[in-house]
Amino acid sequence: METTIKKLKTGIFSGSFNPVHIGHLALANWLCEFAGLDELWFLITPHNPLKDREELMDDQLRYELVEAAIAGYPKFRASDFEFSLPLPTYTIDTLRALDRTYPDRQFHFIMGADNWAFIKRWKESDVLISSYPILIYPRKGYEIILPANFPDIRAVEAPLMEVSSTFIRQSLKDGKDVRFFLPEAIRNHKCLSNI
Repeated sequence: METTIKKLKTGIFSGSFNPVHIGHLALANWLCEFAGLDELWFLITPHNPLKDREELMDDQLRYELVEAAIAGYPKFRASDFEFSLPLPTYTIDTLRALDRTYPDRQFHFIMGADNWAFIKRWKESDVLISSYPILIYPRKGYEIILPANFPDIRAVEAPLMEVSSTFIRQSLKDGKDVRFFLPEAIRNHKCLSNI
């Protein structure tokens, strides 16, 4: 008699986290506690093909900030997995590589409704949609329309968190005190005073 090994339901929350902020953490916490994930990996992207490279803080620094911000919560993990993949990185290629490397996990891709609205522009979007569970969280101004016959694609009722890394960076440049938008562990990091 064969024993089926239950795979860990691992959420992949991919982004530049430039820097990580309370919106990221609150959403990730909600997904672990209320959306059925066993764990969630903050997958720091080395370079999003749709973003200007000059706006990004150093890759390793962004990884270290995420690691510091999530310390102590056992369901979170910082991942630099994409740092070793060929650039530019694409979601479908990353998920395939994760599957090969971690066969004990079932990866669930996490994306905002804003990105879901343009999913057809993504590399091999049809394969992504048909091959991986996807959790879509709400974003202001975007309706989530789910395709028929794909039960593994779900809209989740996560709280709407309209905080952005762009807002954080601009506020810091303008000399604003935005300490409560940042995780306590990274609020006083020297890199944030140099933005």
